[in-house]
Amino acid sequence: MSNYKIILSGGGTGGHIYPAIAIANEIKSRFPDAEILFVGALDRMEMEKVPQAGYKIEGLWISGIQRKLTLRNLAFPFKLVSSLLKSRKIINTFKPDIAIGTGGFASGPLLKSATSKGIPSLIQEQNSYPGITNKLLSKEVDKICVAYEGLEKFFPKEKIIVTGNPIRKDLLGIDGKHIEGKDAFSLIHSKHTLLILGGSLGARRVNQLIETQLEYFKSNNIQVLWQCGRLYYQQYKHYNELEHVQVHAFLNNMDMAYAAADMIISRAGASSVSELCVVGKPVIFIPSPNVAEDHQTKNAKAIVDKGAAILIKESDLDAQFEIQFDRLLFSSEKRQELSKNIKQLALVNATNDIVDEVEKLLKQ
Repeated sequence: MSNYKIILSGGGTGGHIYPAIAIANEIKSRFPDAEILFVGALDRMEMEKVPQAGYKIEGLWISGIQRKLTLRNLAFPFKLVSSLLKSRKIINTFKPDIAIGTGGFASGPLLKSATSKGIPSLIQEQNSYPGITNKLLSKEVDKICVAYEGLEKFFPKEKIIVTGNPIRKDLLGIDGKHIEGKDAFSLIHSKHTLLILGGSLGARRVNQLIETQLEYFKSNNIQVLWQCGRLYYQQYKHYNELEHVQVHAFLNNMDMAYAAADMIISRAGASSVSELCVVGKPVIFIPSPNVAEDHQTKNAKAIVDKGAAILIKESDLDAQFEIQFDRLLFSSEKRQELSKNIKQLALVNATNDIVDEVEKLLKQ
C-alpha cells in the first residue's frame, strides 16, 4: 500500500517548517500516491511557506505562552481548547496513518489528538535542549528523532533515534559552485563575500551590529550579502545603494547564497546549525538570548566545543566582534580549519533516516 495518509505539524519559525517540508518531500518521493496534510498555527509563516512548497495546510488558533503576564496569556486556555477540538476534527476527517511533529505550538494539540486515538506518531526534535511541546509529547509518541547526543535526560531512552536534522536537498550539492553562487547575486569574484543570516524574521541585534560595521567591511574589501529578515527590511533596504552591500528580506535561493559565501555570520537556531555543518564554511555564531532555555547558545556551543566555529554572545559584540572577525579574515589557515571541522559534524542523511523510521511505523 502506498496511498498512505500522512499528517505533519510544526511551525512558528522556519526552523520548524523547513524540516517538516523536507520530510514531506522525501515521503512523496518514496510514496508518490501518499496524501499529505500539514497543520500549522494561523497567521504564522507556515500558512504561506507550506502552500508555496505545494502542500495543503489547515490552521489552528494557537500561540505559545508568553513568559510574562499578558493579555495573550489569558487567551491561551481558550486557544488550547479550540485547537484540541479542531485537531480532533481534522484527525477524524482525514484519518491519517501516521502523525509527525517537528515542534512549535501547533504540533502539541495535533499530536495529542492523534496519540489519544492510537495513531502511530513520531516527533523530530531539532535542538540540543528540547522545547516544552516535544517534552510533553515524548511520553505518548512512538519514536523521537533527535539531532544531538545526550537527550535521554529529557526523553524516554528507548524511543530515541539520533538522525540529525532534515536538510534541504539543494544544499548537498553546493561544493564547487562558488563562482556560480557569486554570479547568481552579481557579486565581484575578487572580493571576500560575507553572508549574514538572522533567521526568517530577522535578528535585531545582529542587524544593528552589521549596520555599524559596513565601513569596516568596505575598508577590508568585503562585500556583504545581508539577509536582514522581513521585520527589518524597510529599515535597512537603503543600504542597497552602497556598492558592497546587498540587503534582502529573505533569500529564496539559499543554496546559491551559501555557495557564494566565504564567511558566514548566523544565529544558532537548530536548522541553521545543521545546514551550516553541511555547507562547511567558516562561521561566527551570534545566538539569540531571547529563546526558551537559551537553546541557541547550547546549539552553538556544541559546535564551538569541537573547534568548528566561533561564538560571540550578544552582550560581548561591542568588545569582541572586530577582534574575532579579524582572526578569520586575516588567517586562511583559521578559515580552513573551521571549514574542515564543521563539515565533519554534518549528518547528511537525516531526512532519509527519519523517513526510514516513518516507514517502519507505517508498516507495523
